[in-house]
Amino acid sequence: MSAAQPEPGAQAQPAAPARSGAATAIGWALTIGLNVVAPILTYGALTDRGWSEFAALLLSGAWPVLDTVIHLVWHRKMDEFAVVTLFFLALTAFVSLVGTHSTRALLVKDSAVTGLFGVLCLATLLAPKPLMFYFGRRFSTDGTPESHAWWNGLWQFPQFRAVMRRMTIVWGLGYLAEAAVRVVLSYTLSTEAMVAVNPVLIYGCLGLLVLWTIRTGKRSRAEGEARAAAAAQEAAAQA
Repeated sequence: MSAAQPEPGAQAQPAAPARSGAATAIGWALTIGLNVVAPILTYGALTDRGWSEFAALLLSGAWPVLDTVIHLVWHRKMDEFAVVTLFFLALTAFVSLVGTHSTRALLVKDSAVTGLFGVLCLATLLAPKPLMFYFGRRFSTDGTPESHAWWNGLWQFPQFRAVMRRMTIVWGLGYLAEAAVRVVLSYTLSTEAMVAVNPVLIYGCLGLLVLWTIRTGKRSRAEGEARAAAAAQEAAAQA
């Protein structure tokens, strides 16, 4: 009797190809440094030198643009992550320059942009692949064709598709909630207090989502391996 074949959903996902440790470390350092550390330091340095809060907030947003440019030059290609990042950076600059020019207005507009990101996450559930698939590929690979091919190939597994959609839902709802809280606090707290609270909300929400995503990914991988092992044992028993 031939061995019974495990169901597609129980197949073990292929291991990731070997990654360049140096390239991965540099990529993470640039991403964190230019998107988190540099904007905070820039805002503090400019306001200490007499710049207005509005101008300091606006100029500190140039660092994420530099991160995207470096990524494009490094990998010499425009991926979905870069497209989304550039779009929202351009949108942020546009909404910052139109309408009332005040720090409170800029904080509210910035909250609206993050809320729009949450809407985009949920909207991509109707697309062939949800947004977190592309974000996951950016941070789970080192940008080489081999690592991209490995990540793209994972889409054939039902459990992987389910995890990507679940992550997209959580990120979408998380950013909608974060935007709503920031809008309410922008009209409740003083401008000085909100300038201090705003980075905590932004990076606190991001940190919680990243930690949840990492834990979910590890748990899902372990569950997939357990299902594959159980299916293999059952097939061997039926042989």
